Amino acid sequence: MPIDQVHDLQKVYRSILDSMARPGKVTNLEAYKERMDYEIACYDTTLLITMTLLDGEVSFHVISENSQVVKDKIAAYTLAKHAPVEEADFIIVLKDAPDASIVEGMRAAKTGDLINPQHSSTWIMESSAPLSNQNQLKLTGPGIKKQKDLFTSFKPSIWQTRSETVQEYPLGIDLMLTDEKWQITCIPRTTNVSEQEVR
Repeated sequence: MPIDQVHDLQKVYRSILDSMARPGKVTNLEAYKERMDYEIACYDTTLLITMTLLDGEVSFHVISENSQVVKDKIAAYTLAKHAPVEEADFIIVLKDAPDASIVEGMRAAKTGDLINPQHSSTWIMESSAPLSNQNQLKLTGPGIKKQKDLFTSFKPSIWQTRSETVQEYPLGIDLMLTDEKWQITCIPRTTNVSEQEVR
């Protein structure tokens, strides 16, 4: 049975909202695995999130070595329009994206303004390593009791650049991370991210 564009995607949307409210919480969406039968060069979880959040009213940009093929399919599935990184509402970073391209994109992306902070970009980023609550990163802030540990594949330069984009709250970018194991976790702009000390 194919994915239900209303019923299933509403459930996925609620899962995303819950993840945003609980930064660093790793959520599994494998319940939709049998219904995601699409030929596209990205994680099924990434496509599931884009199908949930994107429509004809928003724009997106793909950072990938295979961006042309992927962006054409995402546009066809969601009716969203592709745009330059500095104009896009959603930035989709595939696992093959060079670190330099991610850093450059984050520095150019929309972070909103004081009158309309919501006019910022949301990043959907593929971690090449499984997401887990191991101690690579330390997350603190609203929605986290004390601190939350998180492990991803992203290099320190990515996290440093992300921190620069959220220094002037309420401006900033929100992150949604995915992996090949059908997991997602969210890091809104209100979350502080720092590297754990190696002991």
